[in-house]
Order: sequence, then structure tokens, then C-alpha cells
Amino acid sequence: MLPRPVFIGSEIYRGSSYGPWHPLRVPRVSTVIDLSRAMGWLPRDAYVPSPRAKPDTLKIWHTPDYIAALHAAERAQAVTPDVRLRHQLGTSNNPVFPEMYRRPATAAGGSLLAGELLAGGGVVYHPAGGTHHAMPDRAGGFCYLNDPVLAILSLRRNGAQRIAYVDIDAHHPDGVEVAFGDNPDVLMISVHEDGLWPRTGTLGATDTVVNLPVPRNLNDDEMALIRDQIILPRVQAFRPDAIVIQCGADGVEEDPQAHLSLSNNAHWAIVRSLMGLAPRLLVLGGGGYNPWSVGRLWTGVWATLNGYDIPDRVTSDAEDVLRALRFDGNRRGKNPPEHWFMSLQDAPRHGPIRDEIRSRLTVL
Repeated sequence: MLPRPVFIGSEIYRGSSYGPWHPLRVPRVSTVIDLSRAMGWLPRDAYVPSPRAKPDTLKIWHTPDYIAALHAAERAQAVTPDVRLRHQLGTSNNPVFPEMYRRPATAAGGSLLAGELLAGGGVVYHPAGGTHHAMPDRAGGFCYLNDPVLAILSLRRNGAQRIAYVDIDAHHPDGVEVAFGDNPDVLMISVHEDGLWPRTGTLGATDTVVNLPVPRNLNDDEMALIRDQIILPRVQAFRPDAIVIQCGADGVEEDPQAHLSLSNNAHWAIVRSLMGLAPRLLVLGGGGYNPWSVGRLWTGVWATLNGYDIPDRVTSDAEDVLRALRFDGNRRGKNPPEHWFMSLQDAPRHGPIRDEIRSRLTVL
């Protein structure tokens, strides 16, 4: 049993970018590490450097040809037309960049390590994880390797038989559903924006797959209803040995890639509600493309996992971290509001619970 929550991170994410105009040009994991340290929440004994997964380890789900192509693309910093067509490498979504193998392999290594660390129980936080779109033979949606799938396989190899996977990213986890959609020992629950890429995950439920596409402008009160009527009862009834939460930050109102209206309080409440429902808990990152909203939300997840109170105002060192962030090329970065620098917590985004939400819940 882990004596305290463990944070898996790496310095590879500092300065690594998918390119100057790609949504993943923004610093995310490094910001969470820096903020957590600046708040006094990340002592040395809680931090574990992520290993880089070896190619043979990645082949427990990804094809040998794909791993070879990804490795070769990083070495050459180019792909052939055939590789682009077959493996979706070198596209606008999944570009060639200097660390295009090493960076996802490090995230995958962290998720594989998490399964090992949780063999005896405990809590692991891996904000670099959550790349839920990659398929066995191709990249997809900014995801080169599917570390949530690898995490679940690692958990099962290390003693967890029944695993609940809860995904609150704005995008549907198509790769995870391909991997485990027919597996009776894996419960997958996804709450995602209706009509958003990859446009999978239509409304419906089986014993082990629950897909809830939600309309634009989803607010905190609507998410709380979903949490209490769908997520918690389903997870409790499944009686998992492990819970994996993909905590994508692109559902908050300030994110430029989605159209939901959540505050970071909604994510923290879901994480808090799932703590203690299984002996093993792994929390991953995921989407999120505004550096302030991602950094503040994911740092608050780490505070939640540790039971730390989130103060009204951050420390001066944390404020320095937040003021140093840049979001060039996006209108939301031109005039950031002062509270993005001063606090981690958003004001709650309350609102009416729409009939459209209630009617969808009745289907599930």
C-alpha cells in the first residue's frame, strides 16, 4: 500500500511542443509540477520520475509496425506518404516534432509504472497521461500512444481484476472503447461534448459501457446531477478493484477547443467523490488547451487527492508561475483576467438543469 499519493512526472514536457500553432504548444505538465511545488504540495518523496516505455512493452497493445514507424519518424523528423496515410503520423493533428516518440513513450511509461505502484493499493496522479484517442496501428487526436489502455493492462497484470474507467474529457475516448468495449471486467463511463471530434460515443449504455454526450454549455449543476445519477451509482455497483479517472481539462469554459461551461470545481468534485470507492485510484490528465485553466485545474486535482485545502489566494511563488505563462495566438490569452494569476479555484458556474440533460439520463 502506498503510504501517500504519488505524483508521476517528467522534465521532458518542459519546452517540448507539438509546434508553434498546434493546440499542444502550451505548457501543461510542467506548469502543474511548478505550481504544486510553489504551493508546498509536492515534496520530494511524493514525486516519481516517469520512465520511458521500451518499444517491446508498448506492443502489448500497439502493433510492431506502428511502434517502428513512430520511432523512425522521430529519428528522421519526416514521414513518407505511406506512413502518413496508414499511421496518421505527420498530419496537422499528429505532427512530426523533435520528441514525437520519446514524449508519448514517457507518458506511456508513467501509466505502466502506475499499475505497478498500485499493486498493493493507493493513489497515483499522472497528469501527463490521458491520451485516449490513439489506436493500435495509428495516432489520433494529438495522441500517439494510448496510455490509458496501457494503464488498465498494467493494473490488471498487477492484480486488479475489475477496473472502472471514468472519462470526463470533452472528447470521447474512442481508443479506450476499442480496447475494452466488450470486456466484462472493465467499466467505461464517458461524459463528452455531443458532436465534438471524434464524433463517437453516441448516447447509450450496456453493462460495461456508458456513453453520455452532453450539449454545449454544460454547467456545474448539470455535471453534479450526472455525477450523482450516473457516475457514482454505476461505479459503486461495479465494485471495481481499481478506478482510473481521465480528468481532461477541456470541459472548462475557458478552453478554446470545446464548448462546455464547467468550472474546475466540477472536476475536483468528481475526483473527490470517487476517492475511496476502490483500493486503487489512478488519475490521469487528458485534454486542455488553455495553460492557465489546465495548470490551475490539474494542480487542484493534486490538492484534492492529498486532502489539502485550496486557499483563496496562491503563494507568491505560484503567482509568479501563473504570470509567466503565455498563450500567444489565441484571443483568450490576450487579456487574461487577474484571478487566473491569483487563485486556483474558479467561481462555480451554476445554472439550470436543462430538460435535454434530464431526458438523456433517462436513456441510461
